[in-house]
Amino acid sequence: LHERGAHFHSLTDSIDTSSAMGRFFFHVMSALAEMERELIVERTLAGLAAARAQGRLGGRPRAINKHEQEQISRLLEKGHPRQQLAIIFGIGVSTLYRYFPASRIKKRMN
Repeated sequence: LHERGAHFHSLTDSIDTSSAMGRFFFHVMSALAEMERELIVERTLAGLAAARAQGRLGGRPRAINKHEQEQISRLLEKGHPRQQLAIIFGIGVSTLYRYFPASRIKKRMN
């Protein structure tokens, strides 16, 4: 933009990139912002590594555990409706579809 004659002039912060001093100040502020962002990333990664070292895992807990998954799978194979199972297990119907896509359920013929 500078090559085409466009400049930045802030009325509130006294920054004017049409002058050498204004461009210098703008570059310094840009470098400080970049450094701060890199420090935030480093601290975040260090915190995650420390948490993992203590055995803590991030993320949201699973909606249903393995035992409940097995129970729901058996009930779906027997033909129980998803709405009923969602109410019984206290989860949403969309959660059931995510764990058990309709294409993977084999209904038993009695």
